[in-house]
Amino acid sequence: MSWQEASTMQLRTEFVHLARQEGVNIRQLCRRFNISPSTAYKWLNRFETSGAEGLHDQSRRPRTSPKRCADEVEQQILTMSQQYEAWGARKLKRVLEDEGAVMPSVSTVHAVLQRHSRVDPKAAEIKPFIRFEHEAPNDLWQIDFKGHFSLSHGRCHPFTALDDHSRFSLCIAACANEQRQTVQDHLIRSFRRYGLPLRMTMDNGSPWGDQTGVYTALEVWLMSQGIKVGHSRPYHPQTQGKLERFHRSLKNEVLQGRFFTDLDDAQRAFDTWRDIYNQKRPHQA
Repeated sequence: MSWQEASTMQLRTEFVHLARQEGVNIRQLCRRFNISPSTAYKWLNRFETSGAEGLHDQSRRPRTSPKRCADEVEQQILTMSQQYEAWGARKLKRVLEDEGAVMPSVSTVHAVLQRHSRVDPKAAEIKPFIRFEHEAPNDLWQIDFKGHFSLSHGRCHPFTALDDHSRFSLCIAACANEQRQTVQDHLIRSFRRYGLPLRMTMDNGSPWGDQTGVYTALEVWLMSQGIKVGHSRPYHPQTQGKLERFHRSLKNEVLQGRFFTDLDDAQRAFDTWRDIYNQKRPHQA
């Protein structure tokens, strides 16, 4: 006949029953049940206080967690995260501190976001890279068109210009096409507002141009303003890495999941976000 297995509760109940008998040797009983005296007296005290219910396993969660942020702080983080869904812990912490809030470490803010499913699982796949930048604003501008998208009426071709040194967004224009005159008109507005850059880098093809010995009308016009013109290497988007990263933010924070009726509707959204990007969004790089 096999031995009958006893549950933990049965063993504790049996121990307490035997230990409460008159004249029993507690330490000898402990050796029999293979437990320490401190554990034995813990069970006895629990039984005296709560009866048989006291012998059940209790939560091991600490009564206080000094390193866990307060509910009020956690709510501040979640509220800001809801307003800027694409931002991570570093940006949220910085903005909240700029507004006067006392924030825990970046890792704690990240833990709060993770606990409430506010962290994109793909974010961990992004690898760090070596950054470089020109020494001063207006040393170099990066310009390009963000991939076009459909509107209720027509299509939108976002034209963007970014300062290489500061990452300041110089222009986000909702355009109806990608023609030279459209680009030139928006650049004139940016030049009048921010001054002329020393150099400009752009993609290849129309209206930019990159044919050896042949200059496009846009290149000729830029060079006539005293601006040096360069092009990214074909099939190497990292040449304009800052602008590519800017386009990713534009997509995640403005375009994704939204639909615009016309160019004016898209431009209003661009203007609102550009102000946030330039004036509020922290740029840790």
